[in-house]
Amino acid sequence: NTTLSCSTSMISSLCVPAEETVRNLKHVKGSTTLLLQVAAEAKVQFEVRQAASIQLKNICRECWAERVNFAGFPLTTDGKKPPLLDEEDKARIRPGLVAALLAEAEKSLRDLLAETLHTIVIHDFPQNWPDLIPTLLTTIQQGANDPAQALRVHNALLALRKVCKRYEYKSKDQRGPLNEIVNQAFPLLLPLAQRLSAPEEHALEAAMMLKQILKIFWSSTQFYLPGSDGNGPSPALANPQSMQPWLDILQRALVKPLPEASTGLEPKNQPTTVEERNAWPWWKVKKWAVQIMSRLFSRYGIPSYAEDDAKEFAKYFSQNVATQFLGPVCETLNLRPSGQFCTDRVVHLCLTYVDLAVELSSTYKLLKPHLDFLLYQVCFPTMCLTQEDIEIFENDPHEFVHRQNSPLADFYDPRMSAITLVTDLVKHRGQDVTQNLLGRMTEILQRYNASPPESKNHVEKDGALLTFGSLSKFLLAKDKYALELEGLLVTSVFPDFNSPVAFLRYRACWMVQQFSTVRWSDDGSNLRNLLQLNLQRLSDPALPVQIEASKSLRYLIEADGADQTLLPVLPQLLTEYFRIMNEIGNDEVVSALQVLLDKFGDHIEPHAHQLVTQLSNAFNQYCTAGEDDDDDDAAMAAAQCLECIATVLKGICDQPSIMKNLEPLLIPLILKIMGNDGEYIEYLECALDILTFLTYFPDTISPELWQAFPLIYVAFDQWAYDYLNMMVPCLQSYIAKAPDFFLQGQAQLPEGNIPYIDLIVSMVAKTVTNDKASESECRYALSLFMSLLHNCHGKIDMYLTIINEISLGKLGQQVNADIPLTRISIYQILGSALYYNPQLELVELEKRGVTQQVFGKWMKDVETMDRWLPRKLTILGMSSILSLPVASLPPSLQSSIPQLIDGVVRMSIALKEDEQKTGDDGGDADVPGGGSGLPSDIGDVDQGFGEDEDVTNEVDESYRKALQGVTSWDDDMARFLLGGDWDEDREDVDED
Repeated sequence: NTTLSCSTSMISSLCVPAEETVRNLKHVKGSTTLLLQVAAEAKVQFEVRQAASIQLKNICRECWAERVNFAGFPLTTDGKKPPLLDEEDKARIRPGLVAALLAEAEKSLRDLLAETLHTIVIHDFPQNWPDLIPTLLTTIQQGANDPAQALRVHNALLALRKVCKRYEYKSKDQRGPLNEIVNQAFPLLLPLAQRLSAPEEHALEAAMMLKQILKIFWSSTQFYLPGSDGNGPSPALANPQSMQPWLDILQRALVKPLPEASTGLEPKNQPTTVEERNAWPWWKVKKWAVQIMSRLFSRYGIPSYAEDDAKEFAKYFSQNVATQFLGPVCETLNLRPSGQFCTDRVVHLCLTYVDLAVELSSTYKLLKPHLDFLLYQVCFPTMCLTQEDIEIFENDPHEFVHRQNSPLADFYDPRMSAITLVTDLVKHRGQDVTQNLLGRMTEILQRYNASPPESKNHVEKDGALLTFGSLSKFLLAKDKYALELEGLLVTSVFPDFNSPVAFLRYRACWMVQQFSTVRWSDDGSNLRNLLQLNLQRLSDPALPVQIEASKSLRYLIEADGADQTLLPVLPQLLTEYFRIMNEIGNDEVVSALQVLLDKFGDHIEPHAHQLVTQLSNAFNQYCTAGEDDDDDDAAMAAAQCLECIATVLKGICDQPSIMKNLEPLLIPLILKIMGNDGEYIEYLECALDILTFLTYFPDTISPELWQAFPLIYVAFDQWAYDYLNMMVPCLQSYIAKAPDFFLQGQAQLPEGNIPYIDLIVSMVAKTVTNDKASESECRYALSLFMSLLHNCHGKIDMYLTIINEISLGKLGQQVNADIPLTRISIYQILGSALYYNPQLELVELEKRGVTQQVFGKWMKDVETMDRWLPRKLTILGMSSILSLPVASLPPSLQSSIPQLIDGVVRMSIALKEDEQKTGDDGGDADVPGGGSGLPSDIGDVDQGFGEDEDVTNEVDESYRKALQGVTSWDDDMARFLLGGDWDEDREDVDED
């Protein structure tokens, strides 16, 4: 207790030694039990209980079971494996943790204990924790109707959700435990949820419990409806109406009125601030209700997209449920137009539901009479800037830029869902929407232009431009509209580049990005004017305007004649970009700079040193911000800086002397990324790209650059195994450019001084023998053996044995594989080994007794070789055999000499004929349908689907069918496609 208390002290002399003691508790038997006791004791100081809970969570996560990385190797800390808790400690923790969690009233402590439970569930449930579910369900059953037990019931539901979440992303055949939980728990949870969602139930505790039940339902149903047992069909699929009671609960939750606190009506005491309202349990209940229904709609709303065994349920859902729920969703969307409050998240999810309803004919028929309401009372006001947006734009421009560029906006921002709904209405139901919508937006722009300055509605104009810009790909695709866009830009966008309203200048730059491919009808003066206007905005007083201006240039640069305006001011342009980059880390700005550098690659040589200096400094600045401030934008911008450096290097790759002069700037950057135990792993790919440039193009490799060689091995061995494919090119360059230095070099590793060549052999061996390595990775690894054999001629005789051991062992695994690519890679190694020293290589084959089998299979596979390299190495290898006296050949080969000669001659002739054919082919053949009509993903925005038709899309249907097949794939693929977590071992961050 005292140690934990000191660990929270602000006095460093007390805090530092206490923290060190706490960190070492994992080595002390019984420490987890003591930590749990402290965490659970209500009389102990809160900060001490919190410290105990955090440390308990960390120890259980690190020491409950051996942790392995993606490649299957154990994770280590400072080169040591963490200790594992013994079974006696685990047996105490499991029941004690449940008891502590059920009784905990403090939310932060409750969440920490629940996270610890989730960690243990991953490893121990159900085999080593069979009484967990019975304990939780008994608690729920005993307290369901007792208000005094509300806390225990809520916490039991929280724990049950953590168990269900364990199986949320599992494929069908791995969901057996979840199916069993559903069969046991849902009959108990259904009547409880019905009572909690009743119109007369208003208690806050009821909302908290109902929220947890809905989260359990979400985890159990969002990808597959649960089966009746481990293998049986889902009751909902066999009898769709069995789901109706749950769907009724969702509907009641969404329609429940939530009056203002000032009215005194139930449920009382709704908070008044937006932040507190967003966290209020009753609004959370609404969020989960519409989120569940939206997911069900996306999976079962259109029967033609549903899996075969779900067709009946999808039919029932589309005909009954989808239409039934549409009314409550639209009523919820009417809250804001009628002057009432609704959280952004609920609006976002309701718009998502309506967007799905646009595609289904039965729901679209209900929506069609209300399109004006949806477009002009819901969507357009949601798309317009709010007063809060404007204040943030003016007072906190960094935050405004962050929000506008957040990759999560599509999933949470109602503005994005409103834009999506409008664009989908135009795309799918254009005959009912497009003309009216464009007319209304044009009226807004005309009214703005005609109004005196004091009465112009700037926000409304911004919304209209946002609407036009969001529809750009549809408008540009049809001549009827494309021909009018030049006039729109000249009359309503060009003037805004000099508007006194900063957010309209911002919008003007954004519009350029959407309509950069517009066809100009004049002599080019409009484009030149636009470029000049855009260039002026790079030095705009408002940072968001600068950002958009810098982003828009990447689109304008491709226009015919743009280079004539931009090239003369290239030095000033680069200066402006770096000034903006020093102001804020934004990956799109750096990406725009990369496009600029790529476009003017032939002209950046004089600026190369300055560019790399500035980009290196920007990388270090962004990298620090991303690490210290958890700034995702800065972290992405840092990666983009490295890509820009690679672009600069590409532009000067024919000037190796300039590249050598850049090494002092780049080597520290590479060593920083590769030499910090994976701390900068997100930048490793870019660092390896840069290292490949520095090792491949110059004629020699400097001693300073060799510092990176052992770091590549350490990264592969400890934290970056799956980056092997990107490591191989620079390793090959090291070997090829300085074979003598390579053979003499040694790496100082914890296990001693290891020759560089041994590191290469180790990398190949670990990859080829690892069951989790893909065949592609194996082939990349094996190519390193070719580099050794080609570049170290006559100097690595002693390594032929291990090279053959690994290569032939892999060949034995692949001998009957349908796809011969890995076998062909091994033949390349064998051909290289024969060319290196045919006598020694034949000895290696003979002592294993595989000479005849290898050559027999090799000759058969020659017919499948369609690439130049394997055929050439086969010819070189076989020809090397022919250079030996026949008497010295193994008997198994002596009789095959005529066939070998015939094979070599035929391959040589075929190779020569193929080389002569290269370049004889004509130009690109005409692509059927190319260049005419409309892009397939756009369609005719004046037509679309009739109200009696469901929206169909071949691409969407193919994707959904691919998802349906995920049940037969491995679990990692399922998680990737279904949006799950790749790392079960990470901390469980649960959406509230």
